[in-house]
Amino acid sequence: MTISEKAAYLKGLMEGLKLDTEAAEGKMISAMVELLGDMAKKVTDIEDTTIAISDELDEIEEDLDAIEDFIMDEDEDDYDDDDYDDDYDDDDDYEDYDEGFEYGDEDSIIYEVECPCGNVINFDEETLEEGSIICPDCGETLEFSVDDVEEE
Repeated sequence: MTISEKAAYLKGLMEGLKLDTEAAEGKMISAMVELLGDMAKKVTDIEDTTIAISDELDEIEEDLDAIEDFIMDEDEDDYDDDDYDDDYDDDDDYEDYDEGFEYGDEDSIIYEVECPCGNVINFDEETLEEGSIICPDCGETLEFSVDDVEEE
């Protein structure tokens, strides 16, 4: 039984009892039954509104999912584009800078040295043990030792 049905049932009981609504007790019971009826209507309205809002939110969520899928597909297409890869293949500075050094290796320590020309060069422990590196910008040989690293 819903709240509205229960309120209607109580109103029917009150009318069936044929209470004197002019007497104090009858007025009070009549007012309480009327209040319960009004409250039942409000609760029903709130329930209907809540269901409508929930349906709208579900539709919005579906739309957002569709937008997210569209954007994610578009981003993946950007990275899969052959022209994107060609841009880096033609860039000589990129090749020289990346040559011989594997970025992202979590186990290796990355060192850096600044050439007199201003170029900052990153290198790993293997290059450090070799004792020198050639600047890709100016071609100067930069020499260093393990002792230099320990002092810093």
